[in-house]
Amino acid sequence: MKLMSGNSNLPLVKDIAAYLELPITEASVRRFADEEVFVEIHENVRGEDVFVVQSTSYPANDNLMELLICIDALKRSSAKRITAVLPYFGYARQDRKPGPRTPISAKLVANLITVAGADRVLSIDLHAGQIQGFFDIPTDNLYAAPVMSADIQARFSGKSITVVSPDVGGVVRARALAKRLNNAPLAIVDKRREKPGESEVMNIIGDVAGRFCILIDDIVDSAGTLCNAAAALKEAGAEDVVAYCTHGVLSGGAVPRVENSALRELVITDSIGLHEAVAGTGKIRILTIAPLLAEAVRRIADESSVSSLFD
Repeated sequence: MKLMSGNSNLPLVKDIAAYLELPITEASVRRFADEEVFVEIHENVRGEDVFVVQSTSYPANDNLMELLICIDALKRSSAKRITAVLPYFGYARQDRKPGPRTPISAKLVANLITVAGADRVLSIDLHAGQIQGFFDIPTDNLYAAPVMSADIQARFSGKSITVVSPDVGGVVRARALAKRLNNAPLAIVDKRREKPGESEVMNIIGDVAGRFCILIDDIVDSAGTLCNAAAALKEAGAEDVVAYCTHGVLSGGAVPRVENSALRELVITDSIGLHEAVAGTGKIRILTIAPLLAEAVRRIADESSVSSLFD
């Protein structure tokens, strides 16, 4: 098999390659003067099982085009099977029509990846499980929960932990983590969103007084929801609040917002290439998902079970 990388998250690809003891396929993924993407593969991939690793994070459209053109280049080079490895699947939040005359962009992007020539998709913590059904090819959706639960148990095993979902929609995710933490109690923050990017905490369902609260979410973008939830939990008597999120989008003023919040710490994975603002803060910590992704890649190549990773 071969491992190929776009430009979105090279450190993660290098860690995956190191785990698999596999070199990264030699290729040029560059821009013309007018910013058109050009891809040239510098080694033979005919008949190979190729995994293309590319997060479609900021700049989302550029990284998406890189992915599509990499897939097309591999298809035209007679690769036997092409797997698009998407540590972060951009456009995933546009998975339904929230109002009249709006797109379902997640389905459109799924169609683009399929038509480009991908034979399989591998992702982590899709924003909504039903996005797997948007693809007309086999799709594996991994979960960062085992990595997070191991970190929580290593750092906070002596605490009276309560797992908290920052909204009603994330209850299934929070329940799954709570189950891994010896069936820890569960609480829910009920919020009302007035407009995109802003949230207003209304009340807390569950007892958090004197508890060490673990907020769990898949994406942290502006961080408004997490910071408001942390403030509400502290007001309700929580001992301390730590947040775990898979995808650290951290757009706009998210990093200073986290710095000035009631959160003790925000823990994210390296599914998205991190910007300089994150390196300058002491409140944001990074967990690597490279071993999880690498093991899934190995199992797909070997035609063995991927779901047993989460047993």
